[in-house]
Amino acid sequence: MSDTLYENIEKAARNVALELFLLAGLKAGQTVVAGCSTSEIAGYKVGTNSNAAIGTIVFASLNAAFSEQGVYLAAQCCEHLNRAIIIEREAAAGFTIVNAVPVADAGGAFATAAYEGFRDPVALESILADAGIDIGGTLIGMHLKRIAVPLRLETALIGKAAVIAARTRPPLIGGARTTYDRALL
Repeated sequence: MSDTLYENIEKAARNVALELFLLAGLKAGQTVVAGCSTSEIAGYKVGTNSNAAIGTIVFASLNAAFSEQGVYLAAQCCEHLNRAIIIEREAAAGFTIVNAVPVADAGGAFATAAYEGFRDPVALESILADAGIDIGGTLIGMHLKRIAVPLRLETALIGKAAVIAARTRPPLIGGARTTYDRALL
């Protein structure tokens, strides 16, 4: 792959992070889950051609952009590790830490890059994130808080992989006479 392609992937990943941060109204201390198929980014079928260089670029771009805002990145592993989460230990409070270290063939290139790139990484069985990014059809929904709201980003592709994003909101309760806090919608 060419340096230009890697630069385009880096730029697109950073744009996705910044767009999500703004559209979701994220605040410091919140968490974004990201799933990433490096195979899809490179134009292959998910799970068929893991690419460590792409995983590292996407992880570094997303993590830098979110870290600048005080938001934690949670990297989803592939199905070989039951879509476990790799995250900084300081963001793991209240969740069950499990013993698994991702590698390219069991966890995926993106999660492997996260494990190698975080200061103090841990694996979690699951998390309840405030927002999410799905790059290449990795099915992050199980790691979002209960009410997910899809977001349409201007950056719709990273490489050849489709990007789908979501934010979450509290459930609405009550009936016809209920008044809601519009800031939470």
